[in-house]
Amino acid sequence: MKGTTMKKNRSTRKVLATSAAILTAVSLAACSSGGKAKGTSSDTAGNAGVASTPRVTVAMVTHSAPGDVFWDMVRKGAEAAAKKDNVKLQYSADPDATKQAALVQAATDKKVNGIAVTLANPKAMASAVASAEKAGIPVVGLNSGQQYMAQDNLLGFFGQDDGVAGEEVGKKLKASGAQHPLCVMHEQGNIGLQARCAGIKKYVPGTVNIYVNGQDPTSVQSGITAKLQQDKSIDYVVSLNAGVTTTAVKSIKEAGSKAKLVSFDTSADVVKAIQDGTVDFAVDQQPWLQGYLAVDSLWLYLTNGDTIGGGSPTLTGPSFVDKSNVNAVAKYAANGTR
Repeated sequence: MKGTTMKKNRSTRKVLATSAAILTAVSLAACSSGGKAKGTSSDTAGNAGVASTPRVTVAMVTHSAPGDVFWDMVRKGAEAAAKKDNVKLQYSADPDATKQAALVQAATDKKVNGIAVTLANPKAMASAVASAEKAGIPVVGLNSGQQYMAQDNLLGFFGQDDGVAGEEVGKKLKASGAQHPLCVMHEQGNIGLQARCAGIKKYVPGTVNIYVNGQDPTSVQSGITAKLQQDKSIDYVVSLNAGVTTTAVKSIKEAGSKAKLVSFDTSADVVKAIQDGTVDFAVDQQPWLQGYLAVDSLWLYLTNGDTIGGGSPTLTGPSFVDKSNVNAVAKYAANGTR
């Protein structure tokens, strides 16, 4: 009974936190900061008035690989907030953790007004984040490493709890009778991806992991195909990235496998695949919102001393997109924001 109550409370907190984040984004997008409203709340996402506050510079440094549609959405959200907030956004990324840390240090050396950073490899990033904070630059996190928010003294964090997301997928797969899912990790050393697969395995012990190079679609396809040909008992393929999901569709067909496909994250292609039944469902962590809130939170802190989350991460997921609600998401996916 106690366990059930705790789970219910946790679920409620997740919903409230996500709702609060959405309300913050929507209300701020619909209002003009400084009383210079130009647009309306019905405009395209983020197309609101421009703040009259002094122009500030925010650096966003992610671990994105080139060409990843997920990070295109994060960047779009960050740019929407920057446009509204009169912020000069300096976006940079590198999937190599050492190089990503160097980008954070470079932003510190340039004396930007705020930094938003992902912590897919928190140990590699710790020194650079500490250096920024020592220089008096506020730092927020997004997407990966929410559990390091307190340790790294982050002002806020915007993303999903990857462990919880994995567990929720594991519950759904268990209810579907899954016995032997294949969890496809596309980035070596990313603690968020590891947490997702561990969460699935917690509920479906027969889960096996495979590493692929997410920057090389050809090798991703051949790697998944080979695994499916080698092990005919695999009944689900769980992709942790929308681009990998699109490639996994080809692998399943190439291998002649009957495995079903589940995706973390959405894209226009993934949404279409859910509509036609190729993909069972997708986990949505709202990447556009992550980028938007990261920049907007820094602007709020710099201009009004505000903080979001009360010392805890602000959750943007997980939620699920399946046949029951995919049409409601489709128009936003077509815009490249969901």
